[in-house]
Amino acid sequence: MLAFGGQTALNCGVQLNKMGVLDKFNVRVLGTSVRTLELSEDRDLFASALKDIGIPVAHSVAVDTVEDALKAAEEIGYPVIVRSAYALGGLGSGFAGSAAELAALGSQSLALCPQILVEKSMRGWKEVEYEVVRDAQDNCVTVCNMENFDPLGVHTGDSIVVAPSQTLSDAEYHMLRTAAIKIVRHMGVVGECNVQYALNPHSMEYCVIEMNARLSRSSALASKATGYPLAFVAAKIGLGWTLPELQNSVTTTTTACFEPSLDYVVTKIPRWDLAKFNHVSRDIGSCMKSVGEVMAIGRTFEESLQKAIRSVDPSFAGFAPLPGLTPNDKELEEMLRSPTDRRLFYLAYAMIERGYSVDRLHEITAIDRWFLYKLENICEVHRALRDPHQTLQNLTRAQLETAKRTGFSDAQIARLTNATEDGVRAARAAFGLRPFVKRIDTLAGEFPAPTNYLYTTYNAATDDVSFGDRGTMVLGSGVYRIGSSVEFDWCGVSAIRALRQLGHKTIMVSVGVQLPQNIALRLHNNQVKVLGTSPEMIDAAEDRHRFSQILDRIGVDQPAWKELVSVEDAESFAESVGYPVLIRPSYVLSGAAMNVAYDHAMLREHLGLAAAVSPEHPVVVTKFIRGARELDIDAVAHNGELI
Repeated sequence: MLAFGGQTALNCGVQLNKMGVLDKFNVRVLGTSVRTLELSEDRDLFASALKDIGIPVAHSVAVDTVEDALKAAEEIGYPVIVRSAYALGGLGSGFAGSAAELAALGSQSLALCPQILVEKSMRGWKEVEYEVVRDAQDNCVTVCNMENFDPLGVHTGDSIVVAPSQTLSDAEYHMLRTAAIKIVRHMGVVGECNVQYALNPHSMEYCVIEMNARLSRSSALASKATGYPLAFVAAKIGLGWTLPELQNSVTTTTTACFEPSLDYVVTKIPRWDLAKFNHVSRDIGSCMKSVGEVMAIGRTFEESLQKAIRSVDPSFAGFAPLPGLTPNDKELEEMLRSPTDRRLFYLAYAMIERGYSVDRLHEITAIDRWFLYKLENICEVHRALRDPHQTLQNLTRAQLETAKRTGFSDAQIARLTNATEDGVRAARAAFGLRPFVKRIDTLAGEFPAPTNYLYTTYNAATDDVSFGDRGTMVLGSGVYRIGSSVEFDWCGVSAIRALRQLGHKTIMVSVGVQLPQNIALRLHNNQVKVLGTSPEMIDAAEDRHRFSQILDRIGVDQPAWKELVSVEDAESFAESVGYPVLIRPSYVLSGAAMNVAYDHAMLREHLGLAAAVSPEHPVVVTKFIRGARELDIDAVAHNGELI
């Protein structure tokens, strides 16, 4: 028997079937049939199948040569979008506004896959997605629908995504839901799949973009957003179970045939690491560039958005301009019009610093006004807190509560009121303002749920759980990035399992690989008992200045080094030891902002970047040794003794 997982496995299964290998060895395919996979992945076959049941698809032509692509574009009319068959993450896709652009894009795409689809561009339309589950007995439910913050033109993996959809009317929601179920039944899906739509924001017109008859990145988001275990249910369906027979693992009292109902808002934001590469475009489009993503939960869009922004990177305070961001009018218009990994912060700059209206921003970006009005709500609180007459001392309980309910962190409020984070926390405690813990139960509180899938919010009045017993908290792996992937998830889960075997109650907190290191000392200073290596020693290892001092003190050889006090001081040191020198910020992951400087100009440029990445910790400059061999030693120690 054979079951297919992701895109690569799906492609292999289709090829094995074409070669006759599955029939030769009498291999039975579980779940969705190979024929259905071929129909969903082959762009031409998929369009034909949807036309058979009256589901609209964009005007498109499937081709396998550049010449045919150019002919198709002449028939359809520019601009067009190119989509690749049997591809993951929009690989090889893109927009073309002329024959020259299409020829270049087509050559690139056909080098990656055997077939491409030349399609009429619907850039600017809304992009909506439905996750659907169907069993072999034709029971069918929609588990989650999601809406992109960015209009069509940005790959879902590179877009901010909100679940459930926020801007659809009831008629639009049910029109697309009905179409999704009709498509899944017609295609014969057995298991889980998602259907992606383009929706005209000015009418009820819609087109199907594509269907993934497999688990995808969006499926993972839908599972986390709703608490509905899509991969588990799809596997059970593949083994012959039906939805009414499967238990809802969250409520444990209802079946998997219940469609989740959400009384909260989920916001997903991608994580890019484009800054780690030289000469790489920061533009984002139909081909995915992100390396990870975060998901935040709140009772309002404003709250969940700001939580998500801070989860992407600790240097992001929330929806606010990035420090040092001062574009001129022309630059600002361009950064708003053309999506990049920083457009959200340019939106904040335009609204807070330049006073751009919602209508003006909608005209430039085509982002739905509903989202822009929600961003304006955040900006109003930002401006009120930043008022020169506003101080932490005269901040009323109502003002502080409004800020917290709009997703502002204590650190964010402190920055705007020229106070300290600890001062804001103390003021909040004095007012009795604290977050409430709510439980995700998949059914909006209609049925009791014993599962501890929890989130915190200031937009509530009661806790869903009590905290009478004490336990051990494991700070989890958080967002994937370069230098942090599934191996850190494995470490976190292994730690939880080991603690449970020892009889400890546990709670997993998603923070993020390097981030637990960064906050270890603050936890320690606030009387939190940290197990394992002392936070004082973690700080000694992460703080470049302290670590270099320790090496000198215990007689371990190291290159000549100096802590950055001023740029002039660093230049003087570089001249004394000779270029090249290595700039080393503290508390960073995978060498972020760590660069080799070969002259004064490069030194100044890299020092500014390092200080921005690690503003609260020292930057050390060391002599860079050319041609050295690099060795790593991994070890386990107990009480300072190497085991």
